[in-house]
Amino acid sequence: MKFYYVYILRSLRDERFYAGFSENLRRRIDDHNSGKNASTKYRRPLELVFYEAFLNKADAMKRERYFKTTKGKAVLKSMLIHFLQTKTKHNY
Repeated sequence: MKFYYVYILRSLRDERFYAGFSENLRRRIDDHNSGKNASTKYRRPLELVFYEAFLNKADAMKRERYFKTTKGKAVLKSMLIHFLQTKTKHNY
């Protein structure tokens, strides 16, 4: 069974979040942390704070786009409320 992942990374440098999509979650996180992604290259190191798995690629891509909207960011903050309460900044 093949899964498609939507993930949220948090930069340990600026404490901001990054939402992404991948068919291979472990490889993609390694790519981010090794500087292979221009969007996160200067925000390393990054930590995985949330992910969801989907059986359908289109559903996963739609969810990634949602997390990048204003409403999606608010929902994500609500979902991660306890995690965020332990951090000093809440940038996204």
